[in-house]
Amino acid sequence: MKKSESQRSQTQTSPHELHVQDAARASRQAGERDKDPLNRRGFLSRLSLASITAAVGAEIVFADKMPAGLIPAALAQGAEPMSIAGKDGLSIFNNRPLVAETPAHLLDDEITPAKYLFVRNNGLSPAPELLDPAKWTLEIAGESCEKPVTLTLNELKQKFKHHTLQMVLECAGNGRSEFNPPATGNQWTTGGVGCPTWTGVRLRDVLEHAGIKSDAVYIGYYGADLHLSGDVKKSSISRGVPIKKALENESLLVFAMNGQDIPMENGAPLRLMFGGWPASTCGKWVKKIVIRDREHDGEKMTGHSYRMPRYPVAPGTKVPAEDMVIIETMPVKSLITLPKSGITHPVSEELTVRGHAWTGEGDIREVHVSLDFGSTWQKAEVRAPANRYAWQHWSTTLRLTKKGYYEIWARALDSRGHSQPMVLPGWNPEGYLNNSCHRIAIQAV
Repeated sequence: MKKSESQRSQTQTSPHELHVQDAARASRQAGERDKDPLNRRGFLSRLSLASITAAVGAEIVFADKMPAGLIPAALAQGAEPMSIAGKDGLSIFNNRPLVAETPAHLLDDEITPAKYLFVRNNGLSPAPELLDPAKWTLEIAGESCEKPVTLTLNELKQKFKHHTLQMVLECAGNGRSEFNPPATGNQWTTGGVGCPTWTGVRLRDVLEHAGIKSDAVYIGYYGADLHLSGDVKKSSISRGVPIKKALENESLLVFAMNGQDIPMENGAPLRLMFGGWPASTCGKWVKKIVIRDREHDGEKMTGHSYRMPRYPVAPGTKVPAEDMVIIETMPVKSLITLPKSGITHPVSEELTVRGHAWTGEGDIREVHVSLDFGSTWQKAEVRAPANRYAWQHWSTTLRLTKKGYYEIWARALDSRGHSQPMVLPGWNPEGYLNNSCHRIAIQAV
């Protein structure tokens, strides 16, 4: 979709870009933190246990069990919250494109509210005046499409059955900040995830309406967002999934979130949702879907983008593009949402701990929590998911028996036998798929 110079100007001054100064200030603050001897990656190589204890402000209970080189959770916090229209309390990593995550304690709701869902853009958001649902169209085409067709959003809603599912949406780079040596890209901590309800139509129904040829291999999407360069001929991102994934019951073209219009920065008025796969496959502001007779080769489908080494590599290794494979199923993961990291709690009083756990395929069978850096574990209560690809809620109670600094760790096990690693999974060049145990800091007083 071509835009005039005035429309491009409006796109580049959309509401989120009114916060350029705030984002720049955050960037400067991040730079200052990186120069601080207590930065998240390097300080343990330079400071003694006594210095670390002084930094957290209390005796580290179970310090003898703390893994060497571990950065205490109290000192591994993310960016400061700043303002985005329609969002509340998110931390901005970048403004162009807009990228923001949600602090873990704001993800305590069983169904993620719109105001707390993270934002990950790859280009410039479409100008608001271009997002009129009454004028929105979706084109279905491609080499393996029998009858190319263009449908209005109203036709999509009228012709096809509606489905509502709660599904996890997670950036493949969530947790990137913990990798060392650092990987390039947005330094996500834990907040590039959420699990709202999504209402839409099955992608399968729409593709079958247009006709799927027998040689179909993949689908790809194209959105209305503008490339950062402003070049209307370039896509900011154009990814997709194998045809088998596209035809799953849970693969949806969605037009509502939590029973309301999707927020602008989350893809209104129409986006894709593929449960269990990275959010990059779930195209926003989707205008065109192509049925391909080959693996889709759109923007950020090749090279190192959203790919992992096909074999384990040593940290810092340069991996040839031909040895990288596309990320598909997301790993098992958990999040502690209560209490908020950094709180104080009366010694010996019961402490409620809860959160969510999820996995790319199957379901969560167990969640365990630890107070002694993973030396011992206590099993939590885990509830069944609302549906396939929804996260599951877990809870337990703990007692802090001695005054001092503690860390609460959470670790999930799924039905495929996959468990979260204690600290970090294998390093990879792009910093994807960190599913290490979530850790929060607590001081008993």
